[in-house]
Amino acid sequence: MDAGGAGIQGSRISLISKSEIRYEGILYSINPDENTVALRNVRMFGTEGRKDGPQIPPGDQLYEFIIFRGSDIKDLTVYDVAQGEPKGPPNVQSQDPAILNAWSQAPFSTPYGQQQGGWNRQQPRF
Repeated sequence: MDAGGAGIQGSRISLISKSEIRYEGILYSINPDENTVALRNVRMFGTEGRKDGPQIPPGDQLYEFIIFRGSDIKDLTVYDVAQGEPKGPPNVQSQDPAILNAWSQAPFSTPYGQQQGGWNRQQPRF
């Protein structure tokens, strides 16, 4: 990844949390100070057989934003810049402790990651 991750912002991302739940969305921002990764237009695919015991099924709700705690991300794969808008999970926040916050619609306050003079595009510290 280049300095600050600016080259991958807007790319389609597949993320697997330490809870073995896979998410796909568009990279919205990386906040190294908070050690978080924010995706937009996120779909949750569940555990897909990655863990023993009860599985978490895929969701069908589209989440506009999900903010993930960097320390709870097991794997992150960058695909391509995608124009498609996948669908996402119902009540995803209660299913995975890696999620700090999730919105079905954009928050009404200042967009996550926005700072005076532009978007935060710094390298994550995982």
